[in-house]
Amino acid sequence: MLRGKASATGEARRARSSAFTSLRIPAYRQLWWAGLFSFLSVQMQFLLRGVLAWDLTESEGALGLVYFSFGVSMLIATPLGGVAADRLPNRRVLVVSQSVLVCGAIGMGIVVVTDVAQLWMLVIAAVAQGFAFGFYGPARMAFAAKLVGRDQIGNAITLSMLSLNGTRVFAPAFAGMLAGIAFFGIGGAYLVSGTFSVLALVFLLRCPHGEVIGEVSTSGPFAEIADGVRYVREHAPLRRLVVSSFFVIMFGFNYVAFIPALVKDVFGLSNGYVGLLMSGSAIGAVVVSFWLARHADGPNARRLMIVSGVCFGGAVLALALAPVFALAVVAVAGVGAAAAGYQSLSNTIALSMSDDAHQGRVQSLLMLSFAGFGIAAGPLGLLAEAVGLRVAMALMGVVAASACVAYVVIERVAPFDGVVDRRTSSVVS
Repeated sequence: MLRGKASATGEARRARSSAFTSLRIPAYRQLWWAGLFSFLSVQMQFLLRGVLAWDLTESEGALGLVYFSFGVSMLIATPLGGVAADRLPNRRVLVVSQSVLVCGAIGMGIVVVTDVAQLWMLVIAAVAQGFAFGFYGPARMAFAAKLVGRDQIGNAITLSMLSLNGTRVFAPAFAGMLAGIAFFGIGGAYLVSGTFSVLALVFLLRCPHGEVIGEVSTSGPFAEIADGVRYVREHAPLRRLVVSSFFVIMFGFNYVAFIPALVKDVFGLSNGYVGLLMSGSAIGAVVVSFWLARHADGPNARRLMIVSGVCFGGAVLALALAPVFALAVVAVAGVGAAAAGYQSLSNTIALSMSDDAHQGRVQSLLMLSFAGFGIAAGPLGLLAEAVGLRVAMALMGVVAASACVAYVVIERVAPFDGVVDRRTSSVVS
């Protein structure tokens, strides 16, 4: 009897530890800490950017313009970032990108503290951050895959998402709190964000170089981009995943851009409630990520991804229709949970279907959906001003859920053209 209890306790302990198995690798642990501080800085700026744009203009269109600028720059940089991730040492790409993020955060802090901030400065900062992210994202994902190996890709990506979503639990509320304190204000909050960004750079400098796998190509960057697009196009299951993910993220994730307007204009509340609502989304994401870390490398990953995507769209719709702020908090927790599941699993499945020489470029194509998210924010901001914010957000949720349903339908009716899951050498379709 005692042996049975001890065995059950041991199994439970192993199940808990398996959720953090990638963190046992020292090099990945350095990368994870770098990501934690970088995401903490970025999440603070995400809220501060929206609050500052609203304070300067009180216009949904201005909110959309800032995110539109971010999206356009990311759209340009991300394909080049994918090439850099496949053809340059990953740490070098990450260090340069993080340095740009440091300059952007500190620069905005200075112009706000000196009371010279204008909307065009915010747009320039958004453009710089978009370029930096275009290189940072593919390099970080490709680097993580190299450090942990294919059998732990899902766990490593989920833990990376956990660091992202964990910072979202308190970073927006922390930024909102600092912005509301006279001693700090928005400028001081930006400078605190810049300090976290510097810490991220320190951890990156402690990572290994992340040398290039395979032969060094002599082709130009645009030829390398074309090769990556051709690679995805020729692998139909991978192509369908990338296209569906583009629509889910481009429309569904835009709910974040309009949270300041939802809280202030619809519910009539202050900046602190903006941070609270964004933190509610993060709490849902963190809860799901702990569970998902043990299942992301399992056989049901694709099914979980589809369910997460449909639930994500439905939760955005529920957020749009929430009659009171308390119900909006409940809805946004569901948004965060479903979004974390969909994003982690879609990245895991895409990487598992890609060979080593194309992982950076495949990730860059997936990240283009975030560029699309930024670009769509401009037209969606104008739509919100024309038909109302709730209607525009409801349409975002409907499109996101419909994209997942369409993916399921196309997968079922498409002719079999499976590709190899390189973690298991099994064929997936």
